[in-house]
Amino acid sequence: MNPKFKYLYLIGGIVATILFIVQIVATYPKPNAVGVILGALPALALFYLSYKAYHVKKDNELM
Repeated sequence: MNPKFKYLYLIGGIVATILFIVQIVATYPKPNAVGVILGALPALALFYLSYKAYHVKKDNELM
C-alpha cells in the first residue's frame, strides 16, 4: 500500500460519509436497509484503505 494516498483515502472517506448522511436524512421516514448498507460500504472501504496506508508507513519506519 502506497502511503502517499493516505490523505486522499481519508478525504474520500469523509466525503462518502457526508453523502451517506445526506442520503439517510433525505429518506428519513422510511430508509431502505439495503440502501443504508450499500451507502456505508464505500465510506468504510476508504477509511480502511486510509488506515492500511498509515499502518504500512509506520511499519516501514520501524524496520
